[in-house]
Amino acid sequence: MTLKNGNINKTASLVVLLLGTSMAAIDTSIVNVSLPVMRQQFSSQITEVQWVVTAYMLSFSIFIPLTDWLKNRVGYFNLYIGSTAIFTIGSLLCGLSTSLNWLVAARVLQAIGSGAIAPAALAIIATVFPKNERGRAIGIWGLGTVMGPALGPTLGGILTQHFGWPYIFFVNIPIGLATIMLSYKYLRFLKSEETEKEPFHTAGFISLAVFLVTLQYSFTKIINLSLLSFSSLAWLLTLTASGMFFYYSSRKRPYPLVDLSLFTNFQFINGLGLIFVRSVAMFGGLFLLPFLLQGTLGYSETATGLLILPNAIMVSIVLPFAGKWTDSYGYRSISIAGLTVLGFSMFLFGQLDKGSAVSFILLATMLRGAGLGMLNAPLTAAIISAVPQQKAAMASSINMLILQLGGAISVSSFSLIQQVSVQHYLERGAAALPAEHQALHNCFLIAGILLWLSIISAIRLPKKEKRISENVSLGAG
Repeated sequence: MTLKNGNINKTASLVVLLLGTSMAAIDTSIVNVSLPVMRQQFSSQITEVQWVVTAYMLSFSIFIPLTDWLKNRVGYFNLYIGSTAIFTIGSLLCGLSTSLNWLVAARVLQAIGSGAIAPAALAIIATVFPKNERGRAIGIWGLGTVMGPALGPTLGGILTQHFGWPYIFFVNIPIGLATIMLSYKYLRFLKSEETEKEPFHTAGFISLAVFLVTLQYSFTKIINLSLLSFSSLAWLLTLTASGMFFYYSSRKRPYPLVDLSLFTNFQFINGLGLIFVRSVAMFGGLFLLPFLLQGTLGYSETATGLLILPNAIMVSIVLPFAGKWTDSYGYRSISIAGLTVLGFSMFLFGQLDKGSAVSFILLATMLRGAGLGMLNAPLTAAIISAVPQQKAAMASSINMLILQLGGAISVSSFSLIQQVSVQHYLERGAAALPAEHQALHNCFLIAGILLWLSIISAIRLPKKEKRISENVSLGAG
């Protein structure tokens, strides 16, 4: 990016970027505590209300690959302003929703705006701050991106109980408007940026979108589909055809939406696999927890949010430590520790019952936060370090894509497992509430086992940065 105006207020610019990014980051989790209330109001099943979360994450995933192309076409200023405006309008429509379908559609609009906010903000920071100041700036900005999702459930619980669930979306409107106005004041220097007319890979975008939507929708409908039915075969054919078309249309293209050559790098693929598993615990576990706390255990929305708050506190405490550990000792040991702690927290959630002490619940949420805090820095750094420097931006986009896609798939999968388990226990004579309680326990147990099995992949992570550099050089050659 080339800028002609050197008169830049760095601190104000960082505040504007932090404000918009935190707003979008909070919205990835603020709805979770409100889902039981939405489920009751719209008289829906968990497999239906889960689309409030998965539609957002899936749409977010689809539009992530467009960020690089959009910033070349319209510039970072218009991209950041436009994305924030779309997100704010989507928030308004979410709060005004009178049906579940309307709410899901509005969440898709929110995600279209949200998908470009964080990548654009990070690129602007890299432009505004020189190398000797960039690390601290990214650290401050990054705290908002991590703390946003962690604080979302607490804020969502308070707003839902005292004002109603629409206010978890209405709260974004003044923040979004403030971000837009401050952007016009402090980010105007970005208007001098030169843009490029890079061609858009239309066929690749459409085929990728069809593939992701079909994959996600198949998870929600698989319970109702016969293996050899026409519908099953149609879904399978669509999934296979769209995936193959995307692959063949992208592999030799000079400006692909996704650089497929990166998937020949074992370290990169291994890191993505761990990111996927981490998203299962981050999004899948957080999706289920409010149903457990507000259902069987009988806590209010505010109490549920406060019980999840130690998760955010532990993330903020452990995250800086994990980053320093990664710099000093590499990625392997801290990642194994994080997966172990996170898996143990899932098993603890699976033990919660009506008689469980508050201290036991807080211990489980604190361990969850500690585990997530340990995993963020080493896994992200391992993925970026596994590729040549010139492909770091693409690797970062793929990392975010897998994180969101993994979260969407995990929410759908756990919803399906929960529904099947409930039906199983009801058929065996259990009452409705105990059946749902045991089904949630099964989901947490499966999540814990998956996390501990992924330690096998974590063992393959490099110990030291030196070894990573050597491997990258060999891979690049």
